[in-house]
Formats: sequence, structure tokens, C-alpha cells
Amino acid sequence: MTAPGTGGGGRGYPETRRSVVAALASPDPVQRARAVDLVAAAYWKPLYVTLRLRHRLPPEDAEDLVQEFFAQAMEKDWFDRYDPSRGRFRTWLRTCLDGVVGHHREATSRLKRGGGLVAVPLDLPDLERDLAATDRDPDDAFDREWARAVLDLALGALERRAAAEGKTIRFEVFRRLDVEESGRGRPAYAEVGAVLGLPLSQVTNHLNWARREFRREVLAALRELSGSEEEFRAEARALLGGDAA
Repeated sequence: MTAPGTGGGGRGYPETRRSVVAALASPDPVQRARAVDLVAAAYWKPLYVTLRLRHRLPPEDAEDLVQEFFAQAMEKDWFDRYDPSRGRFRTWLRTCLDGVVGHHREATSRLKRGGGLVAVPLDLPDLERDLAATDRDPDDAFDREWARAVLDLALGALERRAAAEGKTIRFEVFRRLDVEESGRGRPAYAEVGAVLGLPLSQVTNHLNWARREFRREVLAALRELSGSEEEFRAEARALLGGDAA
């Protein structure tokens, strides 16, 4: 899946939501837990590929350290120390990860799998296949997996919202035309309309709605994962292009 198009208008930013980065330091344990879950969902793949490519760890050690990273972040209140004025949140996360790797290499005993406070669902076979097919540049791989994670979060949010609003058919059009990968290539609008029992004009209208709302969900995810307005706008431009500014 690629970054969303801008068909159908709706280029404005979504209304401000509380940054999940700020919520990481909240005294409310419920807010903190939700924030950590979202950060883990967005960053476990980028951190995993960094461990595999930059630090040359084998898959089992990289998996252990992703889990350990989030456990230590919670136990030692690392997230409270993030200062948005000193750089992007994802850059700061990589710096923290480097510290965990250094500790791991100095340790005399191996970290225990599954001992962390945050359960990160690792889909390692698919990710390892992706790594084998890449150019293996650590920075590029981190950025690529971060972008994929943001898009996946936005896609899940759109699917849930479409179901809640009775617009599942609109999401299905979007999924078949813009999301689903097929060895046959992208299907024609008329083909999708025939399968779903929709006239061509309605397929187009549904797709325009879904693309517009997907873009809004991407921006909403980026806002939550950014530590400042400046970072949010920079990340939006990086992912969506110049028209996002």
C-alpha cells in the first residue's frame, strides 16, 4: 500500500488531538498504557529492522530486544525525558535503542523472551522476507517500516470507522482498488463495480470518499505520534508530499 492520494479534496489538517507522545508522560495509567500500545504498534518494526541491519543481531535477539526496549522504557520512565525541541521522536527512540543494545552486549546473561511489560505482536516471517528483499540500508529500512506502520494504523482506523458509520462498502471499494495487492495488477473500476453490484459512478464516489478519509486518518496518526506541531508537519510532508504542508 502506498501513501494516500489527494482525490476528492480535504487537504486541511485534522483538528488537533492530544499527542500520544505527551500522553506517554501522563500520570493517568490508562492514558499511559494506551500511549505505549500505540507507540509499540507504530515502532516495533522500525526498531526491529534497526537491530537486524545496523546492529547485526540475529532474529531471536532482535525480537527479545524489541520487547525489552518497551519494558525498560516503561520501567525507567524514558518517555518522560523526551524533549521535542531537541529532535524528532523517532530519532530519539533510535538513540534510546542504541543504549539498550550496548547494555545487551555487556550483559553476561541473555535477556529472557517475553519478560516485558508490553506485548508486541511480532510477525517475524513476513518481516524477514521483506528484509531479504531490501537494499539493507538501516536508515532507509527504518523509515520505510515507520511509514508502513503509520499507513497500517490509519487503514485500521478507517476500516473501524467505516463499519461504525455503515459505510463498509466504501471501504471495500478502497481496499480492492488501492490496498489489496494482486498478481494480476490493479483491477478496473468496472470490474470492482460488477463484483460489488455498484454502478461505475458509485465506485468512483466511494473511492474518492475513502481516499479523502484515509488521508485524514494518516494525518491523525501522525499527529498523535509527533512530539510537536513542527514535527507533525515535517512528518506529514515526508509521508504525503509537499501538498501536505
